[in-house]
Amino acid sequence: MSAFRRATAWLIDFALVAALASLLAVLTFHRISALVTDVPELAARGGFDLLTSRGDVLDASAGLGTSLWDRSVGYVQQAFGLLVVASFLYQWACLALAGRTVGKGLTGLKVTPRTPRRAALRAAVTTATDVAVYAVACVLLVEGEIVLSVLVWLVAVALFLLNALPVLGGRRRSLADRVAGTSVASVELSSFAATRRVSTS
Repeated sequence: MSAFRRATAWLIDFALVAALASLLAVLTFHRISALVTDVPELAARGGFDLLTSRGDVLDASAGLGTSLWDRSVGYVQQAFGLLVVASFLYQWACLALAGRTVGKGLTGLKVTPRTPRRAALRAAVTTATDVAVYAVACVLLVEGEIVLSVLVWLVAVALFLLNALPVLGGRRRSLADRVAGTSVASVELSSFAATRRVSTS
């Protein structure tokens, strides 16, 4: 098994996650656009804020703007949350049911041993290193926490490298493999070994 096959499998799986992220981005954009262009609701909320502001127009308009911003940020947070959950469920379901993700299946690789607990651990680490920590950094950036966002982004890069670089070594076990107690094997080689054991027994 070569590092090239592992990298190709990761790229395929990441492309699926990126496609989902793009879909969520489009949906979130439309949700925010609908929020901002909903004139009747804005007029009603603005009028209510004005009536309860005791004539403080600036405070009423600031309150409406803050409310719109908070809801928009909430939509973004929801999108990133869905992306993280979907990424985990994809990894976990594929590994628990088939022992391989779409990328690994197309490149002739599988994860062993295959148990629900190991699949969940491996999926959690993979999701954290590939998606979740980056998502936290992006949410922090949207909330205006620029310095904290950069720090979390650096942590995300470090975790990604800790997970990916060991694959280039001799045993080719990623951080996710080590945490979950799994390894990635070639389907063809495993089948050949199993056939040989049967024939020699």
